[in-house]
Amino acid sequence: MTSLAVGFWVAFQAVSSLYQIELTTIEQKKISMKDFEGKVALVVNTASRCGFTSQYEQLQEVYSKFKDRGFVVLGFPSNDFMGQEPGSDEEIQSFCKSRFGVSFPLFQKAPVTGKQMQPMYRYLTEQSPKEFQGGVGWNFVKFLVDRKGQVVGRFSSMQKPNSEAVVSAIEKALQAK
Repeated sequence: MTSLAVGFWVAFQAVSSLYQIELTTIEQKKISMKDFEGKVALVVNTASRCGFTSQYEQLQEVYSKFKDRGFVVLGFPSNDFMGQEPGSDEEIQSFCKSRFGVSFPLFQKAPVTGKQMQPMYRYLTEQSPKEFQGGVGWNFVKFLVDRKGQVVGRFSSMQKPNSEAVVSAIEKALQAK
């Protein structure tokens, strides 16, 4: 099988590990979730024209607070909900950096729902532990992934990234071996 065919197959098959997922950054670079192995990650679907867009600032705050301890925020822009992320990848990146000082990794804009759902969200919503499964209903839903690549938390759009519940879950995941 050619590498293109293998990439196509991995993108559309159920993966057994989060670390098998290939990603494209907002700068159009191909990377693997394996690059984040050993880190605690907060995975968030984002949008620039949403009532929750101000959470970018809180995501950056949490990222800055914990990044030196092996924590990362992974932002996945999506236009799935009422067209609230209409911009190009370049426009999204510029907006996030200039408005909120975002320095955590952002990825290519892609669906987090429906038949065209990107592999990351297919894994999170269909293959994580049962209590964390289910469709993403709006922007800024947050999944907490431990150092071993296991989903250990899910937080709604209403739950702010710097809330006691989210920060406490991050701290617990960072302390676990």
